Amino acid sequence: MIRTLLAALALVVASSAMAQPAVTQYPSKPIHVLVAFPPGGPVDIIARLIAPKMGELLGQPIIVENKVGASGNVATAEVARSTPDGYTLLTHSSAYAVNPTLFSNPGYDPVRDLLPIAVVAQQANIVLVNSSFPARTLDELKSAMQKGKLAFASPGAGTTPHLTAENLFHLRWKTDATHVPFKGAGPAVAGLLSGEPPIGCMAGSGPMTNIKSGKLRALAVSSARRLPQLPDVPTLNELGYQGMEDYTWVGVFAPAATPRDIAQKLNDAVLRSVQDAALRQRLDALAFDPTAAPLAQTADYVRAEVAKWAKVVRETGAKVE
Repeated sequence: MIRTLLAALALVVASSAMAQPAVTQYPSKPIHVLVAFPPGGPVDIIARLIAPKMGELLGQPIIVENKVGASGNVATAEVARSTPDGYTLLTHSSAYAVNPTLFSNPGYDPVRDLLPIAVVAQQANIVLVNSSFPARTLDELKSAMQKGKLAFASPGAGTTPHLTAENLFHLRWKTDATHVPFKGAGPAVAGLLSGEPPIGCMAGSGPMTNIKSGKLRALAVSSARRLPQLPDVPTLNELGYQGMEDYTWVGVFAPAATPRDIAQKLNDAVLRSVQDAALRQRLDALAFDPTAAPLAQTADYVRAEVAKWAKVVRETGAKVE
């Protein structure tokens, strides 16, 4: 009797186990990455540089799509609301940390709604002018901006180039310069090349080719040290502007409820991707410093950036135009 009952129980357990669906190995289908800005800027560049290598490491293609709007808020809110299964990711700039203070309703909470996977790379912001503009040094630009009302371009409201310029032009120089926000670095470079406006501030990769060709003139960089790509361009610190070591970083994010094991796989893929020698060479040529770190360190960094840029927004009085 007991043997019969045990046999029957074993059969029930076995049948139940067979009825359970097999656990799907992640990833088992393509991964979609929404880029918060248009083509041609640092966020788009990083997304398209790392996507092939990450796809190779994960064994599934990574599809990159530009989802532009509201200084990155449109893409961010969409990813925050998406299914937390690792198949919808976001690439965003440091504006991710700025927008919650700058906008009255950005559509997301930077700490609660998304999970930082990795801050892939960073680069300094560059103060620059159209080559036809008479200023050849930062002091000459300061003089020109204090004499008359001029305008300056940025990749968008809430980007760190915007806030670097606000800090320098408005807070430190006390000028009445007009901010002209573009929808990304690519359009901002086009505006500078046409001289509308002739002054700008943006992260290095967007304007670098045109700086090298002489169409744009770099006057200062916001990094701690001079850029190897622009050895003759001084830092803001060198020029007497202390506390202006500002960087534009590019991060990868997932919905907050993404399972830890999936987040870890994605973080590992980013870390391994930026260690690839060919990829590092391309990052260096574009003035990017790889900064990818483990998950816990990444989360701490993003939280610190949210606090830092909230303070800068309040101090500069930056507003969404």
